[in-house]
Amino acid sequence: MKNTITIGIDLGDKFHIAVVFDGEGNELETARVTNTKAGVSKFFQPYKNARVAMEAGTHSPWISRLLIEMGLTVYVGNPRKLRFIWDSVDKSDARDARVLGMVCRIEPRFLHPLQHRNSQAQADLASIKSRDMLVKSRTQLINHVRGLVKANGERLPKCSSESFAKKCEPLVPPELRSALESVFKTIFHLNERIKELDRHIEHLSMERYPETQYLRQVAGIGPITALCFVLTLEDPARFAKSRQVGPFLGLTPRRDQSGDTDKQLPITKAGNSYMRQLLVGSAQYIMGPFGPESNLRLHGLSIAARGGKNAKKRAVVAVARKLAVLLHRLWVTKDNYQPFYGMNKKAA
Repeated sequence: MKNTITIGIDLGDKFHIAVVFDGEGNELETARVTNTKAGVSKFFQPYKNARVAMEAGTHSPWISRLLIEMGLTVYVGNPRKLRFIWDSVDKSDARDARVLGMVCRIEPRFLHPLQHRNSQAQADLASIKSRDMLVKSRTQLINHVRGLVKANGERLPKCSSESFAKKCEPLVPPELRSALESVFKTIFHLNERIKELDRHIEHLSMERYPETQYLRQVAGIGPITALCFVLTLEDPARFAKSRQVGPFLGLTPRRDQSGDTDKQLPITKAGNSYMRQLLVGSAQYIMGPFGPESNLRLHGLSIAARGGKNAKKRAVVAVARKLAVLLHRLWVTKDNYQPFYGMNKKAA
């Protein structure tokens, strides 16, 4: 590795700054690279077999895949762990690239490198993200309609988002109908597009990712949560133990222990925020009035029963963390889900 070229690159939207080091740590070149596939390929063509360090960001997935195809070794640094870069009084693109290259040359593990998913998984995950954006847009429009009607002295009845347009459009005051007509048409249109994406996601789960069926055995886990879990983790073998999934998704508490002091801190919120949101939603269903009895539900209720500040929230997060471990285990073993696994052994 002594003679290996190391390149630190600070990614930008229009261009990147790259700093090249030789095996002895001498700076060979500082270059400005155009943010296109042709521009990136042209710059890195003479540096085959080099090591490249970059921070995770908008462009890091496709650039890292391109460089790996060209034969380079790529380390995508975790921005959360690179405080020595963003917490600086003399911050610039060139300095960031230089620091990335220097750290990678000495010890790449200090970058806490991430692993981007492949292009197919990225494209399939886009369907889930697109659906989420449409649902948020529909919710904003529904709140807009309710707000205008309330400001006019009326109230619309409670109903599901899917049935809102059909049930509530006839109840809008006459003086507001012309103003809200286009809004209701948009809500109708969004309902149709969301249903199309639901069918597409179901098709993806059945045809391309059949392993999601093992995850959907658990109550509260639907096609969206199961498929997002598989696409986010991508390879179950990347975790030596299922318990490592909780920290990976940011569902474990932060730690600040010194001497006899061990503070109770909130979760780290590392990893994929949308996947964490889906797991928390599933945990809320499991602990809710319609959640079937299971070890997961009993675990959450026992934590909530302890009382204290935010006991219910802590219980939901604990169930979400345990749920993530369970889903990974079902994915690896392909076993049938047993809601009361181990209870018969304890009874015996």
